[in-house]
This record gives sequence, structure tokens and C-alpha cells, in this order.
Amino acid sequence: GCGNSALSHDLHELGYTDVTSIDFSPACIAAMRARYAHCPGLRWAVMDIRALAFPDAAFDVVLEKGTLDVLMVEETDPWDVSPQAVAAMHRVLAEVSRVLRPRGCFISITFAQPHFRKPHYAQEAFGWSLRHVTCGDGDAGAFHYFLYIMRKGQPLDPRDLALGRQLHQRPQPPTPPPAPAPPDDDENYLLAIQL
Repeated sequence: GCGNSALSHDLHELGYTDVTSIDFSPACIAAMRARYAHCPGLRWAVMDIRALAFPDAAFDVVLEKGTLDVLMVEETDPWDVSPQAVAAMHRVLAEVSRVLRPRGCFISITFAQPHFRKPHYAQEAFGWSLRHVTCGDGDAGAFHYFLYIMRKGQPLDPRDLALGRQLHQRPQPPTPPPAPAPPDDDENYLLAIQL
């Protein structure tokens, strides 16, 4: 989901000269390939994040910035994500895990707060550890954004593992409040008020 972001080129300029960028849009990839034709280390491919065409253990680092947010855009309640969105997120993250080399790193940059996003990342099946960092200046009226770092081959913290298990448990319906007591016809509310 590289879109038309300059992130790949910025990484290239910082010395990361072997960068593969993908997007679902052929027009986007064609435009980016033309724009950065002068950078032979930047490769561009049309690809669906749900079914990556790369072999297993192909990358040292996988980086996404806001791409996974698209999977949640139609969700109306971030506290109760639909089974379809959970399944879509799991499918993409399983693909990310598959293409990461042992000790590889998956970096996710998003506005999604930890209590909403960590349960998706904290799945034992992915075989990675999880930590996050809050970035940005919330005091200046800007939003915070979050950096999630997953390291392949390292265990999940037990607290994160518990969060991941909660994702697959359907929330229990709230307990209804007790029925109000029937009114006492003999009760004089005015006498109960003490001024």
C-alpha cells in the first residue's frame, strides 16, 4: 500500500537502497516507477496485501504506514470489530509473517491506538514479539500516531498474548440493570425531602 508516498524514496536517500514497494493500484505503481526511475534500488510491484507473491522469508523488514487502516475503515465500533475485519487483518498479518526472515522486523505506523490495534498483532500464530511507541506532539493539537514493532522469532509478552486471545472472544452482552422497584402508593415523596 505504498500509494504515492515519498517514503520509499526517503528510505533510499537515507541509504536503504534495496526497497520493494507494492500497491493494489496499477496506475499508482506505474506513476511511482516513472517518478523514481533514477533509483534502480527501488522496485515497484502491483500486489494484493492479502496474497503476497513473494517467497517465504524474503524480507528482513516489512514496513506499512496506514495500509492496514483500510481494513478497518468500514467498522462502526472499534471496540467490537466484525469477524470479517478480524479475518481480513489476520490474513494480511499472516502473509507479513510468512515473508519475514527469522529475526526480521515488521513495522506498522498508524493512528490506531494500542487498545484497538495490539490485539490484532498479538497473535501467537505470527511468531513475533510486539512493542509499541507513541509518537507525535499531542499537546500542540496534533494527533498522536503509533509505531508498532514486531520481531519474528521472539515470544509475545504474556499480557499481549492475553490481549490477542480476547480478539477471538465475542463480547458478552451487557447485564441489564435491575428492574426498578414498584412504586409504593403510600410513600409521600414530599416528606422524604429534608431541606
